[in-house]
Amino acid sequence: MDAEDDLDDPERLIQCPYDKQHQIRACRFPYHLVKCRKSHPEVAKLLATCPFNARHLVPRADLVDHIAKCRDKGFIEHDIAHCSSGFQRDEVNAVSTWQAPPCDEDWETELLEQPNSPFIWGMTNSGINSCSVTSGQKNYLPSSVRAPESSPYAASWKDLLCGNYMDRRDTI
Repeated sequence: MDAEDDLDDPERLIQCPYDKQHQIRACRFPYHLVKCRKSHPEVAKLLATCPFNARHLVPRADLVDHIAKCRDKGFIEHDIAHCSSGFQRDEVNAVSTWQAPPCDEDWETELLEQPNSPFIWGMTNSGINSCSVTSGQKNYLPSSVRAPESSPYAASWKDLLCGNYMDRRDTI
């Protein structure tokens, strides 16, 4: 078996960097690292993560040497070089053909056309101005249902701030 094939084998055993007694299958190794890091925080402080492969945990003092020799560095550098040159070519050649759809709305004129009446739930805005709101109110409930005059849980802002709201509700 070739050494490269052995590195890709998901069943090969890898030694845990946090606890030397742990031998973990390669396919489970990332999950084990997360779990074991929580169990060994003092060892985790002494280790650094490789910028090219998060599975590589080395002592902080050896990180510079590891980065220089890491076999995954070549894959990343190749991908960066390949993607960046292709991206620049695509960016130069790409011209957007998108155009905004035509808009028939004019919010300013709609605002001027509407009367200055406040919003009231269940009421229409047709011809009601702010002076005649209270006199000509109509609701659209069925005739057998009557709207309440006030809310049974109405409380002032002082009651809400002082915590008297619950006491007041019990008396209603």
